[in-house]
Amino acid sequence: MTTSAAPVVTGAVPVDFKNTARVELPRAAHSGRTELAPPPPRAVSGASVVPEVASTPARVARAEAGERWISRLLRGGAMCSGGLFLASLALESLPQTESVHVAIDVLRKGAASALLVTPVVRLVVAGTTLGIRGEWKYALYAAGVLGLLALAVGAGLHA
Repeated sequence: MTTSAAPVVTGAVPVDFKNTARVELPRAAHSGRTELAPPPPRAVSGASVVPEVASTPARVARAEAGERWISRLLRGGAMCSGGLFLASLALESLPQTESVHVAIDVLRKGAASALLVTPVVRLVVAGTTLGIRGEWKYALYAAGVLGLLALAVGAGLHA
């Protein structure tokens, strides 16, 4: 019974179970040598192919939840910064007094701070979600970047 294998989807990565490459093993039956193991499968580019582990529905749901948190965070930070900046522009239409100048300055500094802090908080959320998913290597990268950023800010404050 011959049927064409349809692609199977695991998570969001389509996997095709057709064997398109055949590897011939050299035969050494009479020389006393053992057969050589087949080389690892190669992709079209020549890089080794790493077998994909099928994602469980719970793992996919956690990954999607983390991505939603990050997108909400980035949208919220941008909208907060934009709102503060627009409020400072609206205050430009008021009569020019000392208190209006102070309010404009505070709003613009707040908008700039929100715009700068948003990617840092995104890195914290991404590192946390990566750690929860068990991807420790990337969670450590995120922690390392945060540590270097804290070191740079700390050194800049003393200058």
